[in-house]
Amino acid sequence: MVLEPICCPNCNSPNVVKNGKSDEGKQRYRCRNTECSRRSFIRDYSYRGYLPEVKQQISDMAVNGSGIRDTARVLGISPTTVIEELKKRPTS
Repeated sequence: MVLEPICCPNCNSPNVVKNGKSDEGKQRYRCRNTECSRRSFIRDYSYRGYLPEVKQQISDMAVNGSGIRDTARVLGISPTTVIEELKKRPTS
C-alpha cells in the first residue's frame, strides 16, 4: 500500500483533509491552512474549464482580441465559463 501525500494546489500545504464527494463521485478535499484563499478542491477535474492553465488561456485570448464564442470553441469549454472567468479578472 502506497500513501501519496495530498497538498493544496493553492498554498502547497500538506494540511489537507477529505471533505466528501462531488456529484460525479470524485473525492473532494479541504485545506486547513487559515491563510489559504482556496478552501475546497478536487485533485483531478474532469471539466477543462476548472484547470488553471485554461483560465490563463482565457485571459490571454481576451487580451489578444478573441471573442467569447471563439475562445470557448478553441479551448473546448462552455461560453458561460469564459464569461464568468472574464468577470472575475480585474480590469486594468
